[in-house]
Amino acid sequence: MNQGLDISLAPERLDEGLPEERAGFGQFIVRAGSVALTEGFDGFVDALRPGPLVSGYHAAEWFAWNWWRILYEPYSPRSPDWWRAHTMTAIGEGYVWPNITFRTDGVRAAVIARPSSDPDARPFRYISSNMWLGSTEQMREAINAFLTRVVHRLTEKGINSSNLQHILAELVQERLDPAMMEQRRLEALMGREPDEADDAIIALMEDAKELGMHGVEELAADAAGRSIPRASTLHNIARTEGVEVLPDDAVRLSTTDVAETKKQEVAWRQGRHLAEVLRRKLGLGAAPVATTRLAEMLGTLAPDPHKSYGMAPLSFVLREKDGTARLVLRSKWETGRRFELARLLGDWLLFGASAPIMPATRAYTFRQKAQRSFAAEFLCPFGATEDMLHGDYSSEAIEEVSEHFDVSTLTVETLLRNHGRIEREPLADAA
Repeated sequence: MNQGLDISLAPERLDEGLPEERAGFGQFIVRAGSVALTEGFDGFVDALRPGPLVSGYHAAEWFAWNWWRILYEPYSPRSPDWWRAHTMTAIGEGYVWPNITFRTDGVRAAVIARPSSDPDARPFRYISSNMWLGSTEQMREAINAFLTRVVHRLTEKGINSSNLQHILAELVQERLDPAMMEQRRLEALMGREPDEADDAIIALMEDAKELGMHGVEELAADAAGRSIPRASTLHNIARTEGVEVLPDDAVRLSTTDVAETKKQEVAWRQGRHLAEVLRRKLGLGAAPVATTRLAEMLGTLAPDPHKSYGMAPLSFVLREKDGTARLVLRSKWETGRRFELARLLGDWLLFGASAPIMPATRAYTFRQKAQRSFAAEFLCPFGATEDMLHGDYSSEAIEEVSEHFDVSTLTVETLLRNHGRIEREPLADAA
């Protein structure tokens, strides 16, 4: 639903509560174009309404406090409290808030509404199961516009020193300071509150001098409550566990091919397009790709089948100070290592072969999602997969395809979900 996102508050009267709560009271509506994501059945008036009567002041406080996490923290199923900063049911304050989740991968965003789980929910039963899809910047603008409206309502009522206004004043100062903005971004990527991870931030900022800011941002997004490996640790792992990569021997695409790929706005489409371009360039058709050939494309050797894997915290290609590069794989399984090789190949082609580090992590950032999509499509091309399945999406048929292309069944299932052949979990879609 690539339409405008609007978060509004139509004034209503409230005769009790704190001044700021009364000033911000009204009908709260989140719209994706003409569709109200907050639509539901109001038990007080026995009718459908586009949104509930709540105090928008509390919603504004929630948006302001979670500003950085909403806009920069990717979806993290490994984080038990991710939902508190992204789903409106966490607001509380005595109101029945919509089950609306704000989600981003750093480039694309989704605002996803789900109906009330209780069919007899009162006083307001939400019925929408729609979503808005767009850019993170569009979502930022919609939230910022709502905050501005609520503050205007407060000042109209002579309220100038509420908690919300203090939070926003600090937020404005942070957004004007480039160094503070980067700190807040890193905290959000880690799933941490402002000033909650000072030591980790200091370490990341120091390592950014060597690994690049884009590299440490990907490492931060993979944290999910775990410690983040230092640059020195990654270098030690690369030297002891890694194998040499020869960049000059790696496959390359033209700048035109890469530019055309990057016109695809959604991560999985970008990865798919890149895979199709590379297969066409190499004349692979729909044939399976041998592990040795896959490694050659990245300028390295195939994984040693006799070596023990699984010790590294992530897969990556790391450039050493002497100009050499080394590859480290994490998966204990052969199909997993093939997938990691393909992910890093996609990253090499799409996000810059000259980057100090190319990480393949478990995070849901745009970069990691594009990697996964490329790997799935390159190793297991959709057209050939469709031909083999003939509309049979049973586990047995999927297993046959996975064996043919030497990939996991999860890879085949993900490919089918991306193409709409089997049901896709709502939160997995756009961001």
